[in-house]
Amino acid sequence: MNQTLYNLIGYLLLPIMLLRFFFKGLTTPAYGKRIGERLGFVDIIPEGIIWVHCVSVGEFRAATVLIDALIKQYPQYKILVTSTTPTGSQAIRDTYQDKVLHYYFPFDLPLIVNRYVKKINPKICILLETEIWPSLYHTLHKNNIPSLLVNARLSPRSLEKYQKFAPKLAQQTLNKLNVIATQNRNSAQRFITLGASKDKVIMAGNIKFELNPTANQAISKQLNALTDKRKVVVFASTHKGEEAQIIEAYGKQKNKIDALLIIIPRHPERFNEVYKLAQKHKINIIKRSDNQICDHCDILLGDSMGEMMNYFDIANVVFMGGSLVKTGGHNMLEPAALAKPIIFGTYVFNFAEISTDLLNQNAAIQVQNADELFVEITRLLTHDNTAESLGNNAQQYLQSKQGATDKLMQKITSLLPQ
Repeated sequence: MNQTLYNLIGYLLLPIMLLRFFFKGLTTPAYGKRIGERLGFVDIIPEGIIWVHCVSVGEFRAATVLIDALIKQYPQYKILVTSTTPTGSQAIRDTYQDKVLHYYFPFDLPLIVNRYVKKINPKICILLETEIWPSLYHTLHKNNIPSLLVNARLSPRSLEKYQKFAPKLAQQTLNKLNVIATQNRNSAQRFITLGASKDKVIMAGNIKFELNPTANQAISKQLNALTDKRKVVVFASTHKGEEAQIIEAYGKQKNKIDALLIIIPRHPERFNEVYKLAQKHKINIIKRSDNQICDHCDILLGDSMGEMMNYFDIANVVFMGGSLVKTGGHNMLEPAALAKPIIFGTYVFNFAEISTDLLNQNAAIQVQNADELFVEITRLLTHDNTAESLGNNAQQYLQSKQGATDKLMQKITSLLPQ
């Protein structure tokens, strides 16, 4: 595939993408709003702009340390943070209010991207993780706007897909970037294998290690009151198919689990689906939004936004979702920051190096299925010393890997117009 074919396919798919947002907006209204921004219809920004793109909540949370550093070091610039998902949009607004600007990310089509870049006129563009957008990178390069892919990662599966379907386009696109700053050596080598010039690729480390997330103690106190002083097991960022496995396995071992389960689905539009699933299995479940004490319930549904660190704060054991299904897992470092014992499943390819390190340092447990998950939960709930040791090891590992933000800031400074 070349750039011309990529653009043609994009224009042909545009009506389908717009319909998709329309239908998603029927169940999640936020998807149907501000479509104009995705089409490049944004207000002209007269100030100097540093553009940071975080596709969703996970990338945004990781980027906060970098965004904070940019705000502090470059008060003469305004920071624009873009996202793709409404949950990411809400997280940006909740975290920064009017300290940063926010738009949705544009569809990657030449007419749209050209309009968008012309309106915002960024001094530099910083994209998180695995954001490879041919039209955007071409437009930035054409307009001499420096661009960086930071905290970059490329899994073996993604490398294989790019090599199979668009090797030449991927190579051309990557080499329009000024810098590819990877999380680890494995990703650095994969980007080079995909065609990126060696002089563009640096191993800066993972900014997720820089996070020092804390819980709002007032909210944690509220959640603690709802638990009725029971031990708590948190199932964080779960996905479709995962909750069914968890609830079914829990039903088998319910009598052995003396704790309250808190399930927090990754996507808010699935809150009701998970609630009904538990009811179908005759599990006593209530919603966090009901604000009722869980004195007789088995599961508390975490249907709230922005409280994940508080759920971790009150947890005795944390299971990181997206790992019992082929999603690739989610960020284990947030519970690690609070020294919580962490369990995850077999599908952790999004965090392959981190998960391996945690296991090697006796800082996490990996399970093959939901039945094994509850065996380990039972063991940790009844062996406090083991749980405490796992959590402390995870926290120490996190602290030992810090330093990536300083490296990235040096690169950004070297590329920003003086």
